[in-house]
Amino acid sequence: MQDRIRLLIFDMDGTIIDSSAVICGAINYVRSKLGLAPMAQDKLLYAVNEMNIHSPRYFYEVEEFEASHIEWFQEYYTAHYAQDTKLYEGMRALLEDLKVHYKLTLATNAYRISAMQMLEHLKIARLFDSIVCADDVARSKPHPDMLLKILDQFQCPSERALMIGDSLKDKEAADRAEIDTILVDWGFSNLQDAIKKVEELRKILLS
Repeated sequence: MQDRIRLLIFDMDGTIIDSSAVICGAINYVRSKLGLAPMAQDKLLYAVNEMNIHSPRYFYEVEEFEASHIEWFQEYYTAHYAQDTKLYEGMRALLEDLKVHYKLTLATNAYRISAMQMLEHLKIARLFDSIVCADDVARSKPHPDMLLKILDQFQCPSERALMIGDSLKDKEAADRAEIDTILVDWGFSNLQDAIKKVEELRKILLS
């Protein structure tokens, strides 16, 4: 792997960080502001990575996200991310070891303020050579904009990059950017033919 790939692009939520509690809590906080009943965590997590769901309608029963929804989400997130997020077991050590051999980057559908709060809190922001967030590009995943931006930043051909994520949104974005993908299944999705343990990923990337 190391002789062909020089740039790794990681998804964040569900791949590196278990942020399920704070994401679900924030969505339900917004729902409460809108007078809607809370939704079960499994239904929320299913929809986070589902490409064929109209997210505003599913989460908030509206046709488009509004500025107030984002503000309320961030209000809850800022108050709770420190106690409601954690790294998946073995991930910090893996990232530190990978940094010796690869350029490490992050492509997340989270807004930059949320992503940086969490990455700084968990003390892993320094491990990434580039962090691209939803509000840094015109279109978030499954569109390829984030990945193409990273390729351009490092002048890296697509065949020398690899996407690691936990959803079909990650794979779709990578496919559109002509980047190979490794999918993992310890996060928010329930995927077939995906890697089940961090140590399996370590063996592949450091072989």
